Amino acid sequence: MNYFTPTESADAFRRAALDKSKRSFPQFAVLAILGGALIAFGGLLSLIVAGGIPGIGAANPGIVKFVSGAMFPIGLIMVSVMGADLFTSDCAGFTFPLLKKELSVGRVVALLVISYLFNFIGAQLIAWLMSVHVGLLENDPWRGYLEHLAKSKVNQDFMRVFIKGIGANWLVCLGMFMGYAAKDIIGRSIGIWIPVMLFVTLGYEHSIANMFFIPAAIYSGAEISWGTFIINNLIPSTLGNVVGGMGLVGALYGWLFLSHK
Repeated sequence: MNYFTPTESADAFRRAALDKSKRSFPQFAVLAILGGALIAFGGLLSLIVAGGIPGIGAANPGIVKFVSGAMFPIGLIMVSVMGADLFTSDCAGFTFPLLKKELSVGRVVALLVISYLFNFIGAQLIAWLMSVHVGLLENDPWRGYLEHLAKSKVNQDFMRVFIKGIGANWLVCLGMFMGYAAKDIIGRSIGIWIPVMLFVTLGYEHSIANMFFIPAAIYSGAEISWGTFIINNLIPSTLGNVVGGMGLVGALYGWLFLSHK
Protein backbone atom coordinates (compact mmCIF):
# COMPACT_ATOMS: atom_id res chain seq x y z
CA MET A 1 0.00 0.00 0.00
CA ASN A 2 1.14 3.58 -0.58
CA TYR A 3 -0.26 4.69 2.79
CA PHE A 4 -0.07 3.53 6.41
CA THR A 5 -2.88 1.62 8.12
CA PRO A 6 -4.95 3.30 10.85
CA THR A 7 -3.01 1.35 13.47
CA GLU A 8 0.31 2.52 12.04
CA SER A 9 -0.99 6.08 11.74
CA ALA A 10 -2.22 6.15 15.34
CA ASP A 11 1.15 4.86 16.53
CA ALA A 12 3.01 7.46 14.46
CA PHE A 13 0.78 10.17 15.95
CA ARG A 14 1.55 8.80 19.43
CA ARG A 15 5.30 8.67 18.86
CA ALA A 16 5.37 12.21 17.46
CA ALA A 17 3.53 13.53 20.53
CA LEU A 18 5.81 11.61 22.86
CA ASP A 19 8.91 12.99 21.14
CA LYS A 20 7.48 16.50 21.41
CA SER A 21 6.86 16.04 25.13
CA LYS A 22 10.60 15.45 25.64
CA ARG A 23 11.56 18.87 24.26
CA SER A 24 13.00 21.47 26.60
CA PHE A 25 10.64 24.24 27.68
CA PRO A 26 12.24 26.89 25.39
CA GLN A 27 12.07 24.57 22.37
CA PHE A 28 8.47 23.54 23.04
CA ALA A 29 7.45 27.17 23.57
CA VAL A 30 9.03 28.23 20.28
CA LEU A 31 7.34 25.34 18.46
CA ALA A 32 4.01 26.50 19.92
CA ILE A 33 4.60 30.11 18.87
CA LEU A 34 5.33 28.87 15.37
CA GLY A 35 2.19 26.73 15.43
CA GLY A 36 -0.01 29.69 16.33
CA ALA A 37 1.66 31.84 13.69
CA LEU A 38 1.29 29.27 10.91
CA ILE A 39 -2.39 28.71 11.68
CA ALA A 40 -2.83 32.50 11.62
CA PHE A 41 -1.14 32.68 8.22
CA GLY A 42 -3.71 30.20 6.94
CA GLY A 43 -6.44 32.35 8.43
CA LEU A 44 -5.01 35.48 6.84
CA LEU A 45 -4.89 33.79 3.44
CA SER A 46 -8.52 32.74 3.76
CA LEU A 47 -9.47 36.32 4.67
CA ILE A 48 -7.65 37.86 1.73
CA VAL A 49 -9.05 35.43 -0.83
CA ALA A 50 -12.60 34.81 0.45
CA GLY A 51 -13.02 38.38 1.67
CA GLY A 52 -11.87 39.75 -1.68
CA ILE A 53 -14.81 38.41 -3.68
CA PRO A 54 -17.85 40.21 -2.23
CA GLY A 55 -19.69 40.21 -5.55
CA ILE A 56 -19.55 36.44 -5.76
CA GLY A 57 -20.46 36.17 -2.09
CA ALA A 58 -23.59 38.26 -2.50
CA ALA A 59 -24.99 35.85 -5.06
CA ASN A 60 -23.29 32.63 -3.95
CA PRO A 61 -22.42 32.68 -0.23
CA GLY A 62 -21.65 28.97 -0.25
CA ILE A 63 -18.82 29.51 -2.72
CA VAL A 64 -17.19 32.08 -0.43
CA LYS A 65 -17.43 29.65 2.49
CA PHE A 66 -15.80 26.95 0.38
CA VAL A 67 -13.04 29.28 -0.80
CA SER A 68 -12.29 30.17 2.80
CA GLY A 69 -12.29 26.48 3.68
CA ALA A 70 -9.99 25.67 0.79
CA MET A 71 -7.41 28.27 1.80
CA PHE A 72 -7.27 27.83 5.58
CA PRO A 73 -5.79 24.27 5.72
CA ILE A 74 -2.50 25.55 4.33
CA GLY A 75 -1.69 26.69 7.86
CA LEU A 76 -2.17 23.23 9.37
CA ILE A 77 -0.25 21.61 6.51
CA MET A 78 2.71 23.87 7.35
CA VAL A 79 2.34 23.02 11.06
CA SER A 80 2.51 19.31 10.27
CA VAL A 81 5.31 19.39 7.72
CA MET A 82 7.49 21.81 9.70
CA GLY A 83 6.97 20.07 13.05
CA ALA A 84 5.37 23.04 14.82
CA ASP A 85 3.14 22.57 17.85
CA LEU A 86 -0.60 23.14 17.93
CA PHE A 87 -2.82 22.90 20.99
CA THR A 88 -5.79 21.48 19.13
CA SER A 89 -3.93 18.60 17.50
CA ASP A 90 -2.10 18.01 20.80
CA CYS A 91 -5.49 17.20 22.34
CA ALA A 92 -5.49 13.98 20.33
CA GLY A 93 -1.74 13.48 20.10
CA PHE A 94 -1.03 13.55 23.84
CA THR A 95 -4.07 11.40 24.59
CA PHE A 96 -2.43 8.42 22.86
CA PRO A 97 0.62 8.20 25.18
CA LEU A 98 -1.62 9.15 28.10
CA LEU A 99 -3.78 6.08 27.49
CA LYS A 100 -0.65 3.91 27.29
CA LYS A 101 0.60 5.45 30.57
CA GLU A 102 3.67 6.90 28.88
CA LEU A 103 2.66 10.39 30.06
CA SER A 104 0.92 11.37 33.29
CA VAL A 105 -2.27 13.41 33.44
CA GLY A 106 -0.37 16.29 35.03
CA ARG A 107 2.25 16.28 32.29
CA VAL A 108 -0.39 16.27 29.55
CA VAL A 109 -2.29 19.15 31.17
CA ALA A 110 0.93 21.16 31.54
CA LEU A 111 1.89 20.57 27.91
CA LEU A 112 -1.57 21.58 26.69
CA VAL A 113 -1.56 24.79 28.75
CA ILE A 114 1.91 25.77 27.51
CA SER A 115 0.94 25.01 23.93
CA TYR A 116 -2.27 27.04 24.22
CA LEU A 117 -0.60 30.12 25.70
CA PHE A 118 2.25 30.21 23.20
CA ASN A 119 -0.09 29.48 20.28
CA PHE A 120 -1.86 32.68 21.37
CA ILE A 121 1.40 34.64 21.20
CA GLY A 122 2.14 33.32 17.72
CA ALA A 123 -1.35 34.15 16.50
CA GLN A 124 -1.05 37.74 17.78
CA LEU A 125 2.22 38.23 15.92
CA ILE A 126 0.39 37.59 12.67
CA ALA A 127 -2.89 39.30 13.64
CA TRP A 128 -1.18 42.56 14.59
CA LEU A 129 2.29 42.75 13.08
CA MET A 130 1.85 40.90 9.78
CA SER A 131 -1.79 41.83 9.12
CA VAL A 132 -3.15 45.02 10.68
CA HIS A 133 0.15 46.86 11.19
CA VAL A 134 1.12 46.51 7.52
CA GLY A 135 -2.34 47.54 6.30
CA LEU A 136 -3.60 44.28 4.83
CA LEU A 137 -6.96 44.59 6.57
CA GLU A 138 -7.49 48.35 6.72
CA ASN A 139 -9.61 48.68 3.58
CA ASP A 140 -12.84 47.14 2.35
CA PRO A 141 -13.86 44.58 1.35
CA TRP A 142 -11.44 42.83 3.72
CA ARG A 143 -12.07 44.96 6.78
CA GLY A 144 -15.83 44.62 6.48
CA TYR A 145 -15.60 40.89 5.81
CA LEU A 146 -13.37 40.36 8.87
CA GLU A 147 -15.60 42.47 11.13
CA HIS A 148 -18.70 40.56 10.02
CA LEU A 149 -16.92 37.23 10.57
CA ALA A 150 -15.67 38.19 14.03
CA LYS A 151 -19.03 39.57 15.19
CA SER A 152 -20.81 36.45 14.01
CA LYS A 153 -18.40 34.37 16.09
CA VAL A 154 -18.94 36.31 19.34
CA ASN A 155 -22.72 36.68 18.96
CA GLN A 156 -23.63 33.05 19.63
CA ASP A 157 -24.74 31.31 22.78
CA PHE A 158 -22.27 29.26 24.81
CA MET A 159 -23.60 25.81 23.92
CA ARG A 160 -23.68 26.51 20.20
CA VAL A 161 -20.01 27.57 20.20
CA PHE A 162 -19.14 24.59 22.42
CA ILE A 163 -20.72 22.10 20.00
CA LYS A 164 -19.12 23.81 17.02
CA GLY A 165 -15.82 23.53 18.90
CA ILE A 166 -16.30 19.78 19.19
CA GLY A 167 -16.90 19.54 15.45
CA ALA A 168 -13.90 21.70 14.59
CA ASN A 169 -11.33 19.73 16.54
CA TRP A 170 -12.86 16.38 15.68
CA LEU A 171 -12.07 17.24 12.06
CA VAL A 172 -8.73 18.96 12.72
CA CYS A 173 -7.42 15.94 14.64
CA LEU A 174 -8.75 13.61 11.95
CA GLY A 175 -6.80 15.75 9.49
CA MET A 176 -3.59 15.28 11.46
CA PHE A 177 -4.37 11.56 11.78
CA MET A 178 -4.87 11.26 8.02
CA GLY A 179 -1.65 13.19 7.49
CA TYR A 180 0.24 10.52 9.44
CA ALA A 181 -1.25 7.93 7.09
CA ALA A 182 0.67 9.40 4.13
CA LYS A 183 4.08 8.27 2.92
CA ASP A 184 4.90 11.48 1.04
CA ILE A 185 4.33 15.20 1.43
CA ILE A 186 1.62 15.36 -1.24
CA GLY A 187 -0.39 12.64 0.47
CA ARG A 188 0.09 14.34 3.84
CA SER A 189 -1.12 17.66 2.44
CA ILE A 190 -4.24 16.12 0.90
CA GLY A 191 -5.00 14.09 4.02
CA ILE A 192 -4.88 17.21 6.17
CA TRP A 193 -6.68 19.42 3.66
CA ILE A 194 -9.88 17.40 3.36
CA PRO A 195 -11.17 17.45 6.98
CA VAL A 196 -9.88 20.96 7.71
CA MET A 197 -11.53 22.35 4.58
CA LEU A 198 -14.70 20.68 5.80
CA PHE A 199 -14.66 22.27 9.27
CA VAL A 200 -13.97 25.79 7.97
CA THR A 201 -16.59 25.57 5.22
CA LEU A 202 -19.16 24.40 7.76
CA GLY A 203 -18.33 27.29 10.08
CA TYR A 204 -17.19 25.34 13.14
CA GLU A 205 -15.17 27.02 15.90
CA HIS A 206 -11.42 26.44 16.25
CA SER A 207 -9.94 28.20 19.29
CA ILE A 208 -6.49 28.85 17.81
CA ALA A 209 -7.88 30.13 14.52
CA ASN A 210 -10.18 32.42 16.50
CA MET A 211 -7.11 33.73 18.35
CA PHE A 212 -6.26 35.23 14.97
CA PHE A 213 -9.61 36.18 13.44
CA ILE A 214 -11.23 37.97 16.38
CA PRO A 215 -8.16 39.84 17.70
CA ALA A 216 -7.36 40.93 14.13
CA ALA A 217 -10.86 42.43 13.97
CA ILE A 218 -10.33 44.11 17.35
CA TYR A 219 -7.00 45.56 16.19
CA SER A 220 -8.78 46.80 13.04
CA GLY A 221 -11.32 48.76 15.08
CA ALA A 222 -14.26 46.36 15.36
CA GLU A 223 -16.51 47.09 18.33
CA ILE A 224 -15.69 43.85 20.12
CA SER A 225 -14.16 43.82 23.58
CA TRP A 226 -11.52 41.36 24.70
CA GLY A 227 -13.90 40.19 27.42
CA THR A 228 -16.62 39.46 24.88
CA PHE A 229 -14.13 37.53 22.74
CA ILE A 230 -12.89 35.43 25.65
CA ILE A 231 -16.24 34.72 27.33
CA ASN A 232 -18.50 34.34 24.28
CA ASN A 233 -16.10 32.50 21.98
CA LEU A 234 -12.67 31.51 23.25
CA ILE A 235 -13.75 29.64 26.39
CA PRO A 236 -16.58 27.58 24.84
CA SER A 237 -14.64 26.87 21.63
CA THR A 238 -11.61 25.74 23.65
CA LEU A 239 -13.70 23.41 25.81
CA GLY A 240 -15.36 22.00 22.71
CA ASN A 241 -11.98 21.54 21.03
CA VAL A 242 -10.74 19.55 24.04
CA VAL A 243 -13.78 17.25 23.92
CA GLY A 244 -13.56 16.78 20.16
CA GLY A 245 -9.82 16.17 20.07
CA MET A 246 -9.29 14.13 23.23
CA GLY A 247 -12.59 12.27 23.15
CA LEU A 248 -13.62 11.68 19.55
CA VAL A 249 -10.11 11.15 18.19
CA GLY A 250 -7.57 10.58 20.98
CA ALA A 251 -9.59 8.27 23.24
CA LEU A 252 -11.71 6.69 20.50
CA TYR A 253 -8.93 5.95 18.03
CA GLY A 254 -6.53 5.01 20.82
CA TRP A 255 -9.03 2.41 21.97
CA LEU A 256 -9.69 1.18 18.44
CA PHE A 257 -6.10 0.94 17.19
CA LEU A 258 -3.64 1.07 20.10
CA SER A 259 -5.30 -0.69 23.02
CA HIS A 260 -4.37 -4.17 21.74
CA LYS A 261 -0.65 -3.41 21.90
